[in-house]
Amino acid sequence: MHQTRKIYGGSVDWITVFIWVALCIIGWLNIRAAVFDPQHASLVSLSTNYGKQFIYIVVCTLVACALMIIDGKFYNYISPVLYGITLILLVIVLLVGRNVGGNQAWIPLGSFRLQPSEFAKLGSCLLLARYLSSHSNKTPNTKTLLFGILILLVPVVLIMLQPDTGSALTFFALTLVFYREGYVTGQFLAFAFICIILFILTLLFSQWYIIGILAILCILGAFLFKRSRKAVPSAIVIFVVTSLFVLSVDFAYNHILQTHQRNRIDVILGKINDPRGQGYNLNQSKIAIGSGQLFGKGYLQGTQTKYNFVPEQSTDFIFCTVGEEWGFVGSMVVILLYVGLLLRITQLAERQRSSFARIYGYGVASIFFFHFFINIGMTIGIVPVIGIPLPFLSYGGSSLLSFTMLLFILLKFDAHRKGVV
Repeated sequence: MHQTRKIYGGSVDWITVFIWVALCIIGWLNIRAAVFDPQHASLVSLSTNYGKQFIYIVVCTLVACALMIIDGKFYNYISPVLYGITLILLVIVLLVGRNVGGNQAWIPLGSFRLQPSEFAKLGSCLLLARYLSSHSNKTPNTKTLLFGILILLVPVVLIMLQPDTGSALTFFALTLVFYREGYVTGQFLAFAFICIILFILTLLFSQWYIIGILAILCILGAFLFKRSRKAVPSAIVIFVVTSLFVLSVDFAYNHILQTHQRNRIDVILGKINDPRGQGYNLNQSKIAIGSGQLFGKGYLQGTQTKYNFVPEQSTDFIFCTVGEEWGFVGSMVVILLYVGLLLRITQLAERQRSSFARIYGYGVASIFFFHFFINIGMTIGIVPVIGIPLPFLSYGGSSLLSFTMLLFILLKFDAHRKGVV
């Protein structure tokens, strides 16, 4: 069975396009359920969010077609310009942006609000791919890695000034790109994972208790590998580095994170039990998803959804609507669509002949994975609430357009990969 068909002079991967269409439709229907107004029952009523989302989907469809017509080489050439434009917009939003929910992240354009941080992901992915691909024939080195990190840090700093922690954290997912290209080792990723575990443990237990356990583990490690000359020095270095990290957790937690961010982490860790206060969003989210049981309550029948118990349900918490009205089965369908999309993007990236297209593809996969995992994870209570949209499902023109552009530029690269020497 053929998976592609000739169009625009190339071969479009229709499986990926189908998943995109399915997710957009599912999102549109669930946005309608989340903010349903019986007086405006039409799916395309422009006075409602679901009517506006329909317009956004139509616009994104036209943009997707345009992206497929443009020569793929154009995106390489234009990447510095796009990156520069997004940085300018990130500065402008700090000067004239509208403050919503404590974040000055939107530029008002009539009835539409532009969120530059969403498009900064696209500009950063393209420029990072251009830069790393220009060094693809060289052995990975620290200088190239540091400059690549700098490309990402500039928008991160500007986004943190809004402040929008969730969008800023998304850029750190691009570490996977550096790993794929050989700039970051598996040991580094393992160390980063260990640091996350140590961070959580230090919040739950005394830092001196954690350091004591680290000392015991390092001594055991040195003993088990005593035949190696590097065993003792390595154990000492590991102990010193991890101990310093543990000692820095308290300062970072109390002086870098904002109060509401600390409260969200405390709720997840069970240090705060306040279902009507700090833990309200998470508590209502879990009630909504759990009440859907196996097959859900039915479309437009969700009580948590209908009576607005869950804040931001059409945006950050859209998955609650899926869980309540479509149940476990519907939730698994959505999750499997995302898993299929991620696997497909990774496959598309890996089969590219151009290093620029491959690096860009892994950048897209990294961003999509971060949004998918964090958004659904925060609705079911396994990660703190940081406020990022679920790709193609959450309400919002900026996010839908940026995710569509990220995906279809990759599809354009893939459509013409056989013509790349």
